[in-house]
Amino acid sequence: MTSTLDDIRSRISELKKQRNAVILAHNYQLPDVQDVADFVGDSLRLSQRAAQTDADVIVFCGVHFMAETAAILAPQKTVLIPDLDAGCSLAATITADALRKWKAEHPGVVVVTYVNSTAEVKAESDYCCTSSNAVKVVESIPKDKEILFAPDMFLGEWVRRQTGRTNIHLWPGSCHVHHKIKTDDIVALKKEKPKAEFIMHPECGCLSTALPIADKVLSTEGMVQYAHSSPAKEFIVATETGILHRMQKDNPEKRFYAANPEAVCEFMKMITIEKVLWSLEDLKYRVTVPKEIADRARRAIDRMVAIV
Repeated sequence: MTSTLDDIRSRISELKKQRNAVILAHNYQLPDVQDVADFVGDSLRLSQRAAQTDADVIVFCGVHFMAETAAILAPQKTVLIPDLDAGCSLAATITADALRKWKAEHPGVVVVTYVNSTAEVKAESDYCCTSSNAVKVVESIPKDKEILFAPDMFLGEWVRRQTGRTNIHLWPGSCHVHHKIKTDDIVALKKEKPKAEFIMHPECGCLSTALPIADKVLSTEGMVQYAHSSPAKEFIVATETGILHRMQKDNPEKRFYAANPEAVCEFMKMITIEKVLWSLEDLKYRVTVPKEIADRARRAIDRMVAIV
């Protein structure tokens, strides 16, 4: 007999109580997964929740580096990811060996690494950051310090612009999903929706050309909060389309349009509500980080979580 969606939700609720589990979901997850989660947010908010939770089990509905971060922040917890293949194209653009080589070319630098990176890369870093606090993280570093910023070059360029620092070197990495968002499409959509505010994520590959027409450049969590507080009734949203579900749910009287409806992360969408259920049933798939790597990465992550 095929289980209905209500059956799956009911079973997940039962298992959460039995396992003393919490479900964390990123803003880019499928709507059904967001709706069954205890907390939905961006990388920083979810990392904070993972560090603070009293649950014994954390089911992380996101991509692999996010579950790794949770495992580092909550080593005493059982951290699960419902699909082990949920990776990240941006995180894959840099390895720990490549970062070590880059550091060797710039002795004495400070390394700031976007949270979209592996635990091994975080272990080679001085600071981690998210898109919501990247500028603040860099501003906390003495201005005379040379900085290596990895792996997202567009977020790094945004940080350069906001801080006015010229001593930031950028790793040539980017997110394949945010690369699909183009300025010409946004201009055309703004003509169709002249009253809509245009908000964009700093990972967008069109950052430099779209910036003059952007009302706000924000992290995903910043977008959610801004949409709620803004008097505008329509928004063009330049980031992965999964966030539109939460924005529409939180603001039923407003309307949200994807800057590119094809900006969909296939890795985020690997996790389904059925896989969340199976993860809780069988306690799979557990994500762990070797202690020697976790201990080194923890310093950079703690700095990220502390700067809000």
